[in-house]
Amino acid sequence: MPEPDHETLLRRAIAEARKAREAGHHPFAAILVGPDGEVLMTQHNAFLPDHDMTGHAERVLMTRASTTYPRELLATCTIYTSAEPCAMCAGAIYWTGLKRVVFGMTEKALKQITGDHPENPTLDLPCRIVFEAGQRKVEVIGPMLEAEAAAVHTGAWG
Repeated sequence: MPEPDHETLLRRAIAEARKAREAGHHPFAAILVGPDGEVLMTQHNAFLPDHDMTGHAERVLMTRASTTYPRELLATCTIYTSAEPCAMCAGAIYWTGLKRVVFGMTEKALKQITGDHPENPTLDLPCRIVFEAGQRKVEVIGPMLEAEAAAVHTGAWG
């Protein structure tokens, strides 16, 4: 099976983050992609309407995926996300059993953009460190298209 087009799929996740922002939500999104490159699920940030601090796009997507698809399929899937998964989201990805993560901007870059915004107290902890603490490998590709991913956040955290 050919390798998926990571740039095209990551751009789709970044476009979804832009849609989330246009809808009045935090500018984050993630997509779940099957082994054949088909987008299985899309998720925007879910902080609103209930002010759920755990409503990160990746975490919500992993909850949906793990209750929808069998583990055998999830073990062949990739999550594409506009920003590097935080420690909470990396944990959710690990527990869901995904094969791979592809992300846009790093947590470090995100922290520089968001500063100390109360709705996004960014954890500058690379997802690779979280995955390395686990008992199985999760492939990580990123940062990729970091300037494109960061552009969605311009002016959002002022």
